[in-house]
Amino acid sequence: MRMLLIAPFAVILSACTWVHMAPGASAVKVSPTTPTGCEKRGEVEVSVKHNIAFIERNQLRVREELETLARNEAPGLQGNTIHPLSDPTGGQQRFAVWRCAG
Repeated sequence: MRMLLIAPFAVILSACTWVHMAPGASAVKVSPTTPTGCEKRGEVEVSVKHNIAFIERNQLRVREELETLARNEAPGLQGNTIHPLSDPTGGQQRFAVWRCAG
């Protein structure tokens, strides 16, 4: 009975976005491959909740939140471009941060 009450809330929460874009992060570009002619500024590992009460969250939403978190970190490394170094696993992902001209 308790699980029947929790399940609808978990489904609703799995669609929610908890990560918001930080100031300056909206200017950070996402490159699907290693950018050329750029200076590598470092790497970041970001993580979000990938399940709620043993129910998996929407994987597209998790991927979007991980990307947003990486974009939020880039300005702190004086970067303006990120690219993923791995696929998301267990709500975690690594990104390289680059400083590209233009």
